[in-house]
Amino acid sequence: MKIAVVDDHELIREGINTILTNYGAKCVDKYPTAMELVSAMNAGQSYDFYIIDLELPDLDGFVLMEMIRARNPVAHIIVSTVHDEIWTLRKLLAREVNAIIYKSGDGNELIIAIDEILNGRNYYCKAVNETLKAAEDDFLHPSTRELEVLYQIAQGKTSREIAAAMFVSENTIEAHRKALFSKLGAINGVDLIVKAIGKGYLKKSGVKR
Repeated sequence: MKIAVVDDHELIREGINTILTNYGAKCVDKYPTAMELVSAMNAGQSYDFYIIDLELPDLDGFVLMEMIRARNPVAHIIVSTVHDEIWTLRKLLAREVNAIIYKSGDGNELIIAIDEILNGRNYYCKAVNETLKAAEDDFLHPSTRELEVLYQIAQGKTSREIAAAMFVSENTIEAHRKALFSKLGAINGVDLIVKAIGKGYLKKSGVKR
């Protein structure tokens, strides 16, 4: 089992390494920046598990996830973060990460997450599940592509403009719109934005007024 740990805090990297080593992991590579991992992947390195932080000094954690999946579609991604905002959790679920744990939690949760993933299940720590439950989560999450469309709708763009920006047909954008309306239970464009903000997919500051 090969594991990559990406975190810019040495104490966190070493702590995770100790937990994994005690667990029996034989290959744990530690990276203080995202681009060091990307360079290793470009050189042919691949891992079974990627344990990453969202806030890295050189690259957004969500971008790093996309780069990992582009190179290794079956990669198991575990996010270790301090961010517990509902919109952050929504974005992580939309990207189908395999596990979400908080840095403030018990270190043994990392081992539980790995065991769950090896048994074909995702793992979200208790605090994550409580936040989702409090937000009346129905687990009908928009896909990554649908979220991209949602963000552009919130900026006031038309389907034609969004299609041009995403290099797809207008019919494709309309299909994404229909899926968004269905998943968020919206009845019109204004209601879609209101529901998206309420469920944490959009921040009020990101909506065009």
